[in-house]
Amino acid sequence: MDHPADLPASQPWRSAALIAGSVAAVELCILLVVGIVLFGKFFGGQVERAADPVAVAKAAVAQPEANAKPAKSGPGRPLLGRGETSVIVLNGNGVAGAASVIAERVRGKHYRIAATDNAPRSDFRSSLVMYRPGFEREAKRLARDVGIRRISPLDGLRARQLQGAHLAYIVGG
Repeated sequence: MDHPADLPASQPWRSAALIAGSVAAVELCILLVVGIVLFGKFFGGQVERAADPVAVAKAAVAQPEANAKPAKSGPGRPLLGRGETSVIVLNGNGVAGAASVIAERVRGKHYRIAATDNAPRSDFRSSLVMYRPGFEREAKRLARDVGIRRISPLDGLRARQLQGAHLAYIVGG
């Protein structure tokens, strides 16, 4: 039977492995501290927003599921606030940059802009607001806010072309 006293006193590979492991552990700790310091501020706001029940509820309302049923219209469903109403602005007159200019005006009225894009056609003579099923009251309010008389349900546009928006503002000539 071998006794510890019989083993060689110095085993250089064990010392080297212990030193290398210690250095690696210290380096890992340094990298973690540096990562937390550098990226903590970046992700800090995300954690607060994810934990805020009001922000979570607003995000759930703003991002309806693709297979969800249309919202009820009428007195059963409360009118979305301007900040909760999402609008896509589509250029329907062919003038470059028209949708961006109008989007800034709509944003100035406190609506959320989902996107700006070109309409399927570029021969609209006047501007109009189109709405998803269940969002007619929001469409009427937007039209009143920006001075548009024409309001209609989606016609020539599909709901998926709205990129999640509740309303479409088509800029005419």
